[in-house]
Amino acid sequence: MPILQAKNVTHYFGGLCAVSDFNLSLEKGELVGIIGPNGAGKTTIFNLITGVYRASQGQSSIKLNDVELVGKAPNEITDLGVARTFQNIRLFKDLSVLDNVRIAFYSQANYSFWEAVSCLGRYSREEERIADLAMDLLATFNLEGVAEEVSKNLPYGLQRHLEIARAIATHPKLLLLDEPAAGMEPAEIDQLMEFIRWIREKFDLTILLVEHQMRLVMKICERIQVLDFGVTIAEGSPAQIQNNAKVLEAYLGTEGVR
Repeated sequence: MPILQAKNVTHYFGGLCAVSDFNLSLEKGELVGIIGPNGAGKTTIFNLITGVYRASQGQSSIKLNDVELVGKAPNEITDLGVARTFQNIRLFKDLSVLDNVRIAFYSQANYSFWEAVSCLGRYSREEERIADLAMDLLATFNLEGVAEEVSKNLPYGLQRHLEIARAIATHPKLLLLDEPAAGMEPAEIDQLMEFIRWIREKFDLTILLVEHQMRLVMKICERIQVLDFGVTIAEGSPAQIQNNAKVLEAYLGTEGVR
């Protein structure tokens, strides 16, 4: 059974169809890319999977391990095992690196609202446990040395690593990476490719990737799906996609492929 199965997913913004009859099947452990020109509907797909948007038509279905996600709230989808990052890094920029990761562990805290308010009962023990879990995860990502730094003061590449570490703290089965190479130099992109391969193996993840950096997509993705104006125009291996006439036309225009 696929870990993710999207069928007939359609979404409108007013009278504009942003995604039309989108279908995707992901097997456990795959690393798959979604590409397409600006406005093709790539991030909309991520927002539909994570519950930020709800598919517009009744026959739309998105299942994680055969559990229907359409209609569930984002926090419920996170608890089921879906985590994501964003094109524009979304950290709690005025909080420390440690606190950014601790926040992601709080859905796993074993104390009540009143224990938290009064700081009694299990509160202190659980807070210590969560801090230890966060520090262990930071150590795994080689970020323990900057645990007390304010996150906005980190170099851009480390901010990206921190955002991914925070996503991993939710114990995902499926990780959605939205343009992780945005704003990076070529040398940083090379490091990012190795980093993505590493997190897939280390945390036994399935990864769905949206990206404009074609070098990254072609080198690390096993399959690629191409969107144009919300419609899938091609699917296949990197070699098949880079020689596909419809894909070239979508990126270069009719004149560019003559």
